[in-house]
Amino acid sequence: MINRLVVLLLLVLVHGAALPAQAPRSPLAQEVFAAESGFAASMANRDTVAFASWLARDAVFFGGRTVARGRREVMAQWAAFFVGPAAPFSWRPEIVEVTESGTLAHSSGPVFDATGKQVSTFNSVWRKEADGRWWVVFGKGCDCPTAP
Repeated sequence: MINRLVVLLLLVLVHGAALPAQAPRSPLAQEVFAAESGFAASMANRDTVAFASWLARDAVFFGGRTVARGRREVMAQWAAFFVGPAAPFSWRPEIVEVTESGTLAHSSGPVFDATGKQVSTFNSVWRKEADGRWWVVFGKGCDCPTAP
């Protein structure tokens, strides 16, 4: 667990230049920003074990006409994205909002193709458990047009 926290802190420090114009305002939003950044790094690093470690057991990922329910189905749906040495896409959080209760959060930001061109926008819903850990419970991407 401590290694995971060190990696998250390093990601935030190393990628400081990529921080959004609207940096997270609260400590909880900063936690979710770091969690989403770590989740994205698992794809960039081609690490399916790390990717799965962010998914809630009851996670629901949907896009297009498919819905994957539960960690096992999400991993099966995403397996093709981990084939090959280079990630087919990447993402980064730009907006993070946390409920007043501090137990639910939404993160959103751009999705880039392998060449770095923005091709979509993602949305994740995170749930904080009693142990203080954030888990992705909903994930959704879209082929949203970007502003000119």
